Amino acid sequence: MRKTLLICFFCIATIVHAASPIQGLLERIDKGASRKFIVEQVKSPADFFELDQKGDKVVIRGNNYVSIATGLNWYLKYHAGIQLSWNGMKAKLPDVLPAVTQKERHETDLKYRYDLNYCTYSYTMAFWDWKRWEQEIDWMALHGINLPLAIIGTDVVWRNVLMKLGYTQDEVNQFIAGPAFQGWWLMNNLEGWGGPNPDSWYTQREALQKQILKRMREYGIQPVLPGYSGMVPHNAKERLGLNVSDPGLWCGYPRPAFLQPTDPRFGEIADLYYKEMTRLYGKADFYSMDPFHEGGSIAGVDLNAAGQAIWGAMKKVNPKAVWVAQAWQANPRQKMIENIPQGDLIVLDLFSESRPQWGDPASTWYRKEGFGKHDWLYCMLLNYGGNVGLHGKMRHVIDEFYKAKTSPFGKTLKGVGMTMEGSENNPVMFELLCELPWRPAQFEKDEWLKNYTAARYGKADATVQQAWLLLSNSIYNCPDANTQQGTHESVFCARPGMDVYQVSSWSEMVKYYEPEEVIRAAGILLSAADRFKGNNNFEYDLVDIVRQAVAEKGRLVYPIMIDALKAGEKELFAAASQRFLNLILLQDRLLATRPEFKVGTWIEKARNLGTTQEEKKLYEWNARVQIATWGNRTAADEGGLRDYAHKEWNGMLRDFYYHRWKLWIDAQTAQLNGAPAQEFDFYAIEEPWTLQTNDYPSHPEGDVIEVARTAYKEITR
Repeated sequence: MRKTLLICFFCIATIVHAASPIQGLLERIDKGASRKFIVEQVKSPADFFELDQKGDKVVIRGNNYVSIATGLNWYLKYHAGIQLSWNGMKAKLPDVLPAVTQKERHETDLKYRYDLNYCTYSYTMAFWDWKRWEQEIDWMALHGINLPLAIIGTDVVWRNVLMKLGYTQDEVNQFIAGPAFQGWWLMNNLEGWGGPNPDSWYTQREALQKQILKRMREYGIQPVLPGYSGMVPHNAKERLGLNVSDPGLWCGYPRPAFLQPTDPRFGEIADLYYKEMTRLYGKADFYSMDPFHEGGSIAGVDLNAAGQAIWGAMKKVNPKAVWVAQAWQANPRQKMIENIPQGDLIVLDLFSESRPQWGDPASTWYRKEGFGKHDWLYCMLLNYGGNVGLHGKMRHVIDEFYKAKTSPFGKTLKGVGMTMEGSENNPVMFELLCELPWRPAQFEKDEWLKNYTAARYGKADATVQQAWLLLSNSIYNCPDANTQQGTHESVFCARPGMDVYQVSSWSEMVKYYEPEEVIRAAGILLSAADRFKGNNNFEYDLVDIVRQAVAEKGRLVYPIMIDALKAGEKELFAAASQRFLNLILLQDRLLATRPEFKVGTWIEKARNLGTTQEEKKLYEWNARVQIATWGNRTAADEGGLRDYAHKEWNGMLRDFYYHRWKLWIDAQTAQLNGAPAQEFDFYAIEEPWTLQTNDYPSHPEGDVIEVARTAYKEITR
């Protein structure tokens, strides 16, 4: 009998051996950690993980590597008090792990957990190397991600395809965007901006994408590769005699042309594209295509024929392949997807937390029938432009998810997705989103947050919980109906003026919390700082929350400055404006204590990818221009892109935002003293910074807690 049971067990469970990606993951977290766990892979129709105990070893059991990694992360958070975050993927595990006293099981009927937006690859990942990518893929596995967008190296595909079609190297260079702008090029929004790229760039990209895909596939993570959406260079009619439509302008940039599905060469060019993609990176089971993104003109296009041509070309390369489309504004067009077979399309409801399209009648982007027969994912956008700032709809994200799941549209809900434009921010919201599929019933925000803080900082602390509860009921409690694009933008980062509120052109900000509440929360958290000195997660959060408090103080001081100016009160204006400028410098000093908040970190990554001084200069210019003017003069001013990717970062605050405000304040002071009013050409003020190559340090400067205390004392005096 014993022998029979043993045989049965080994039929069901397979011990994961040393060569598995889980072993590698554990060793990267803490050398020797793999010896402290027993990892078992068990067949199951649904994704699940179990936590168990055998002797002094913790058992992590699951149906595949991603489920097992998710279980490992759950154990680390909720049993060992260790939260691995994007900026802290290593931990010192105890010699004897905390025991799992009762077997714990979590499963999900949601098959897909998606990650990334085209924009993320530009706003956050533009200059990542393999070391950073390896950490990110580990983070994905630990958080249950099994369906990430993977666009790196697509420029290599396009370069090769265009040259096979007869384009010259110079013409290719005019089409493919530079490193910091490829997300919008691949969404068919612009051509060439940020380039031309050197040959070494393509060599690097191809090698990096192969490393990324290899690791993803080892985990069983299924990459979503960019498919062929009908994009061709704007001059394809003249160069190749193709029948194309003109999608128009995007924020002042001419878009690439759209190849009409009725053109006899559509299939040929699509085949050429997929052949090259497959040769370089292998076939995928998922391809992303988003024609007519963000207002692209559909004039003269048979949308049904376009959908059939795009879908047909994808199915030809892989009959099992599924089209992944972003629901954003009017996309995907109903006529384009209505005749796609069920099961061949997954729609990412990109902004589910604020403008859902799955069928919620409360939405300003309400689709009465949702996505019809097609599968869809509940996605959280959260961040726009990679802007720095606390923000979220913590309670609403939970409630809306379970509302969608239990609605009639829940039948086609197949998972969740993180579709942020910029990552490396607001870790609390991403942790929350990733846990939703593994929690079968609706839960309370406050109880979840209590457990979150204990996991994040390694122990429960009543003061910390008080601070976070206050934040969760203020700045992280953005109202359900609010549609603003991400964080409440910092007035420090705005172009100066008499009536400044939002920074970027499309923010849609409305007041929904009291600045004083954030300042108070920062003070409460700071009072616990000595108990967490040296704790990476705590010190990152402390700087981020005190940073937000300084920004809130700036928002309170700004109207005093303006009222004094309007009233002609010279002394009051001088005092208030100096206070405002000092706050910018105060925030700059605070952010110098953490590398995540330093412009030097961003620029250093860009420079490091260059193999020559000329290349380093190109990449640095890409890095600088994206976070400042974003585009050329037309795109920045008329297209509204200036400051869209603004950053509260050390170095940039001091040399870019302070400089801009100081010039304006000096001009107002002069006017109060009888000088004529001065008109400002802000682009002319901003562009010189994008062309500079001065060094910014990337290493931390100053003691986090002491500088945070000084900053807090200054804003509350």
